[in-house]
Amino acid sequence: MKRLCFGALTALAFSTLCLPLLAQTKEIRIAHVYSKTGPLEAYGKQTAVGFTMGLDYATGGTMQVAGKKLVVLEKDDQGKPDLGKSLLASAYADDKADLAVGPTSSGVALAMLPVAEEYKKLLLVEPAVADSITGDKWNRYIFRTGRNSSQDAISNAVALDKPGVSIATLAQDYAFGRDGVKAFKDAIKKAKLVHEEYLPTNTTDFTAGAQRLIDKLKDLPGRKVIFIIWAGTGNPFKIADLDLKRYGIEIATGGNILPAMVSYKNFPGMEGASYYYFGMPKNAVNEVLVARHYSQFKTPPDFFTAGGFSAAMAVVTALKKTNGDASAEALIKAMEGMSFDTPKGKMTFRKEDHQALQSMYHFRIKVDPAFAWGVPELVHEIKAEEMDLPIRNKR
Repeated sequence: MKRLCFGALTALAFSTLCLPLLAQTKEIRIAHVYSKTGPLEAYGKQTAVGFTMGLDYATGGTMQVAGKKLVVLEKDDQGKPDLGKSLLASAYADDKADLAVGPTSSGVALAMLPVAEEYKKLLLVEPAVADSITGDKWNRYIFRTGRNSSQDAISNAVALDKPGVSIATLAQDYAFGRDGVKAFKDAIKKAKLVHEEYLPTNTTDFTAGAQRLIDKLKDLPGRKVIFIIWAGTGNPFKIADLDLKRYGIEIATGGNILPAMVSYKNFPGMEGASYYYFGMPKNAVNEVLVARHYSQFKTPPDFFTAGGFSAAMAVVTALKKTNGDASAEALIKAMEGMSFDTPKGKMTFRKEDHQALQSMYHFRIKVDPAFAWGVPELVHEIKAEEMDLPIRNKR
């Protein structure tokens, strides 16, 4: 009996001695819920590449913070809100994810927000854009590195908001499009918004919508602009085939991924504002991203690659501040007001709504034979402090 007791005590002592070691090697599990497939697949895949690259860079290639291994659990929401919601719940409950990143679609994000609150775990939104995510649907477990609709709108207003300008909008009929137009309308102070056109997200024939836009604009005096807010499949720039020039109507839009910007080549001189283009930010982190992406893929990083990289930088910066504590309360305390480096320069999470304040880029399209897309030349970097970004959170 004494020998058994001694053995039991020895085993207990050994397990007690091992506890600190086990704690040091414990994993930090990050669920990445995004559109691997579906209408926003191109955006989702870029985000995933950027997130992986960013984690590698931010951890110095170790994929560890405070001795804890970072494990990324990838989930495909297919752009479906109900699926995204269930995948996030499963990640928190079954996979024991400490925090989550994503999704791609604003509609999916809005379905996921209550799940983070229910499980009291962090959700870092990247790249879903709708204002309501950090606005009236927000809760304290939500942070966002991606830009919001108001940042898009305010920066695009820099290019278009002038006296005597009449603007009609063409947008997708879901959260991204409607929040984008609302924010743009709020940002316009001098120009006049004369019509809002919303079309289904899977639209391929834009003729009827374009004709309504033309009818609203064609007889108006002064400069006339159709401002396009579109994501994913379909090419709304086909409306130019209806000979808009005959009516003196221009097209304007914000930045997009490089394949979508092939259409921009048809609009030299077109102005707008972008979240990111690899040639615009001048900082050490962007230089690393561009060099690594060229090395791995022989192409420059794209719009959402930078977003994924930024999300990774935020996650690792926060975990370093908490010394590897991935609990929601520790992360919230660390991240409110936290500044961190990204390919766009420094971002800061605003304490009131956890929205990342960041630069945007006023551009003018130039046609360069060396590039398949219309090249956005930088007119002006719109710094975060230049944008009066409204706080839409009502909590």
